[in-house]
Amino acid sequence: MESTIEQKLRSLYQLQQIDSKIDQLRTLRGELPMEVKDLEDEIEGLETRLEKFNEDLVGLKKLIAEKQAFIKDAQALKTKYEQQLMGVKNSREYDALSKEVEIQGLEIQIAEKKIREINAQIDGRSQELQRFSDELAGRKKDLDNKKAELNDIVAETEKEEQDLISASDKARTGIEERLLVAYTRIRKNSLNGLAVVTVQRDACGGCFNQIPPQRQMDIRTRKRIAICEHCGRILVDADIDAVTA
Repeated sequence: MESTIEQKLRSLYQLQQIDSKIDQLRTLRGELPMEVKDLEDEIEGLETRLEKFNEDLVGLKKLIAEKQAFIKDAQALKTKYEQQLMGVKNSREYDALSKEVEIQGLEIQIAEKKIREINAQIDGRSQELQRFSDELAGRKKDLDNKKAELNDIVAETEKEEQDLISASDKARTGIEERLLVAYTRIRKNSLNGLAVVTVQRDACGGCFNQIPPQRQMDIRTRKRIAICEHCGRILVDADIDAVTA
């Protein structure tokens, strides 16, 4: 048998009461879920930066090893040319070997300078690495605290919330689809989640704009579904005596 308008209004108001209780429980958690998510994102970013710093340090240390190997080879060549200088027979050969000794010496100096520059970079990166490591440790500690706080609140309210969600799902099955769609849309667009409100002191309980006397009479008779012309919420009279969960 098709429900009367009054029954539909009662069902909608009952659903609103249940959903409002769910909203209140979730409000108890405040911004904690968002804070936890923000901390998790920040930690992920720090870990990515630390990974990049470590990769950079590995690359710089590899570059030093390459420069040290180069210096070793250059030193060997320099020693070889110096030894050959001792057995030269003419000035041309002497000048050529002397030039090679000089070149290898300059190459060694340039490589040693590069190593000093790289070591300075390593020192700077190491300090940054330590700073980010300390910051990461602090953020992880903050995350643990936030998660513990959130878990405590969830543990306190989880059973009640699940019961209310079940009640909400059950209440929805008794409401026709078009009304449920309208209810859901209004709740989504409302800052306080109220889609069905009572008339309070001749005004809409959602936006508090005054309702004309004739329209209030229509709401009290429960013969049709009344919508607030200002905020679009569904209006019911305060004495509808909705059954609460």
